[in-house]
Amino acid sequence: MKKILTVIGARPQFIKAAAVSRAIRKSGGLHEVIVHTGQHFDNNMSSVFFQEMDIPEPDYHLEINSLSHGAMTGRMIERTEEVLLTEKPELVLVYGDTNSTLAGALAAKKLHIQVAHVEAGLRSFNMEMPEEINRILTDRISNILFCPTEIAVNNLQREGFDSFPCRIMQVGDVMYDAALFYGAMSSQRSGILNRLSLGEYNYVLCTIHRQENTDNLENLKSIVSALNEISSEIPVVLPLHPRTNKILTRNNIRLAFQPIDPVGYFDIVELLKNCSLVITDSGGMQKEAYFFRKYCITLREETEWIELVNHHFNLLAGSDPVLIKKGYQSYGGKLISDLIPLYGQGDAGDRIVDILLKSLS
Repeated sequence: MKKILTVIGARPQFIKAAAVSRAIRKSGGLHEVIVHTGQHFDNNMSSVFFQEMDIPEPDYHLEINSLSHGAMTGRMIERTEEVLLTEKPELVLVYGDTNSTLAGALAAKKLHIQVAHVEAGLRSFNMEMPEEINRILTDRISNILFCPTEIAVNNLQREGFDSFPCRIMQVGDVMYDAALFYGAMSSQRSGILNRLSLGEYNYVLCTIHRQENTDNLENLKSIVSALNEISSEIPVVLPLHPRTNKILTRNNIRLAFQPIDPVGYFDIVELLKNCSLVITDSGGMQKEAYFFRKYCITLREETEWIELVNHHFNLLAGSDPVLIKKGYQSYGGKLISDLIPLYGQGDAGDRIVDILLKSLS
């Protein structure tokens, strides 16, 4: 049985990796060793979390967090290299665009171990984003590039990847796999609608976490101004991170509505399934809104998921309160009638494992 090693460090990566891990276990032809770098430390990352989400508990917990980008990435490379020398896998699998992604890829490549990158080819074309740097460098040193969309494939081809010693494979999006899998069980695992006295399609779901919005007070004030106006017409559900809450309090930026504490994944899925509109600066939630047939207003100037903008499912509003309110007026309460297969058929995990089995045979 061939051994592969998966490096992940944040909750969204565990959810993405779950689709591939299920396919690995089903195939019986691969043995997966999971390394959790600890990049996003979370007290809820307990064994119960992994059991509930049907995710194998990590074999290694590196507990590397709360450091600068350089220190964190360097420490992760060092510790991951130690695991690689012990486990001797034939391939390292990395996801997305975090420091853990780049560190896992670099550690493997320096030891001449193959690297496969899930969510390859994504580009925001904003080099001020740490994620953009991580994804470009990871793509460049990967042997297998698993692309979620046709646009991701085109990005790599424009950058000359057809001339590099790698394979570009469009497999679909593992987040779509996750949305289908967890969406089917979220109503049994979450009671958040009852807790918040929410009904179907009678609230807007919002998340704000990117530093370009939370650390730029003008951006944050503009966004809050728009949300306050929207909340006068419909409830706004905003799971608020403690750090963002401190910034709002310290700068006397007042919400006209009551935010809620951060919630778990099943709660987020239920909120997505039943909201009337999504307003977010999250990359992943832009897609999740689409998976659950909701229009999205994105609080950024650019997005990696440009196909959603091209098809008018997603409006890039930045922090402009006029654009945010215009998006709400245009899209609030409307559902996307028919999903275009932009992200595959929900079988990306199976396709990835099939390719890995053939590649390592």
